[in-house]
Amino acid sequence: MAKRIGVDIGGTFTDLLFYDDKTNSYIVEKVPTVPDHPEQGCLNAVNLAVSEDLLQESEYFLHGTTVGINALLERKGAKVGLLATTGFRDILEIRRGDRAEMYNLIWTPPPPIVPRHLRLPVNERTMADGSIHLPINDDDVLEALKVFEEEGADSIAVTYLHSYVNPEHELRTETLLREAGFEGAISLSHKVSGEFREYERTTTTAVDAFVRKRMQNYMSQLESDLGDKGFKGHCLITRSGSGCMTFAEAEARPFETIMSGPVAGAEGAAELARALQLGDLITADVGGTSFDTCLIINGRPQLLYQGIVEGLPLQTPWVDVRSIGAGGGSIAHVDAGGLLRVGPQSAGSVPGPACYSRGGEEATVTDAAFYLGMLGEGELASNVKLDRTKAEAAIAKVAAQLGMSNENCARGIVRIACASMSETIREITIEQGNDPRNMSLLAFGGAGPLLASLMAEELDITNIIVPPYAGNFSAWGLLGADLLRATARSHILPVSKENIIKANSILDELFSELESRDNAYDANKWVKEIAIDMRYRGQEHSMTIQPDIKKGRISNSADELQQAFVDAYENSFGGSLETTTEIVSLRATLRQTLPARKYSRADYTDSNTEENKSLQAYSFHKNEWMEFKLYQRAALESSRTYEGPAIVSEQTTTIYIDSNDSFTSLDDGCLLINHSGGAN
Repeated sequence: MAKRIGVDIGGTFTDLLFYDDKTNSYIVEKVPTVPDHPEQGCLNAVNLAVSEDLLQESEYFLHGTTVGINALLERKGAKVGLLATTGFRDILEIRRGDRAEMYNLIWTPPPPIVPRHLRLPVNERTMADGSIHLPINDDDVLEALKVFEEEGADSIAVTYLHSYVNPEHELRTETLLREAGFEGAISLSHKVSGEFREYERTTTTAVDAFVRKRMQNYMSQLESDLGDKGFKGHCLITRSGSGCMTFAEAEARPFETIMSGPVAGAEGAAELARALQLGDLITADVGGTSFDTCLIINGRPQLLYQGIVEGLPLQTPWVDVRSIGAGGGSIAHVDAGGLLRVGPQSAGSVPGPACYSRGGEEATVTDAAFYLGMLGEGELASNVKLDRTKAEAAIAKVAAQLGMSNENCARGIVRIACASMSETIREITIEQGNDPRNMSLLAFGGAGPLLASLMAEELDITNIIVPPYAGNFSAWGLLGADLLRATARSHILPVSKENIIKANSILDELFSELESRDNAYDANKWVKEIAIDMRYRGQEHSMTIQPDIKKGRISNSADELQQAFVDAYENSFGGSLETTTEIVSLRATLRQTLPARKYSRADYTDSNTEENKSLQAYSFHKNEWMEFKLYQRAALESSRTYEGPAIVSEQTTTIYIDSNDSFTSLDDGCLLINHSGGAN
């Protein structure tokens, strides 16, 4: 075991959970996020929750952040210069020649991350087999550098054709740039991605160059500030593809951390599902700014090998977390057609919802929920005391535009927000052949347990699980993340005995490269994992197969590997083809678990455990105001079943339980809500 700190930065709040291995206990803290300086919000949480002695004794600081993805969304990153093989200068603009919105005739793609005047060609050509067809022209590189310096580019991306097979020209380019005095960041595509598909690889490399400086500065400053406060342990950050990596490795590969924030909750859900045998789960993480959802199947989040942010494809392992701009701080407004809309704009932490009394004047989901009594007495984390008068005033402005009562407007705001969240859940369940009625809804985040009953009603889900420390559950998930490294290489190999031997040779190289990245950990503790992208010959797209592994190598015979692909193909598409199968890409992963922590029932520190209190709140099931009993989660008796309607408060969230629900505080610390009555 080892003491550790998990800090997750969200759009509205920064959440902390400290695990003490000696007492097997947790310290919980939630503070407002500082948008302009997110590391300051992180340090504020550490200062409030963790004493100097505990900080010095801590071995791990685990972090989830939205700095990378925000840099992309806001286009606030480095000024990037791009060097490309002659003829491929415009690949970022040409893309794949398709439309993301098929039936939108006026759809236009997002602008390329590197403008054309900073995308310059270099005469060179490497063939698909790695042979050099045209040697690199050094003068082209040096002339391009002059242009970059004149334009003020502080980062350079190098993406030459087929460099993943033979990186000689990219390495030569890096040498030329350094010898010519360039001191900025250089991203080489063969180090960023070892996979084919030139558009995707170019985009991934450009994104890496774009966010590298901002991420490096952020992590360097945060690590330095923690060190100044006495922290001497390892600083780790979550990866987009699950697991975590050291700050040093993340500074070298920042593109792997783009989805660092949203993944932490999925990791925690997977750990909880495995530890408590909860079965398949749908996560519902509702924060102040966004709603994130993910499927947990067989105790693991669903993993993709390419993600997309704002239309930009990234070739990196990617937990399939779907996010929309819908959270407690989402702003309600009336559109040009006179319809009520909620989000994606958010009040964030500054100025926040109107009821926070921090200067916000626009109606949000939080204002509507508080007006309807769903937040109980309105005492939230960080000593926030909600003001009902200001909430009503904000709602009244929207209601007046719609010509309806404040109550109906508030109901509409909550309903619309939950409908948007439920529709996102349908994308990862029904649209992919999964029936949400056969799964449990795991609700967490500051507003997840507040809105879970309404989402369950929309989706016909019976079981809702509220985990321990629900409001800070993403931070809880950070504490159990595995240390993980991953890489891939494209190599087209028809399935045969000889090519499996060749594939294992390539995998040996990939694992050697992974092991050499950072020697901060015991190399003997790494566990090797392998995945293979396969397809029928002539196909464009592939499927990922998990082969049998022995000593870090594929142990399947050629026939067994081919049958595994055919079975997976038939399961997905209902048939198979009578043609050659081939390996497309080989994926190598190293996994190392952190020292185990004991799982125990949450020790809530709620000070008010008074029973028999109640208030009037709106029941969406009955469509009327009713008396809701008030409970503190700390006061609930283990294994006792309570009947709704009720509102259960804990340190970091509020749980709304409608009149058709019952709930039980389980021995493992989870709150199980049994929901009856499907979608209206």
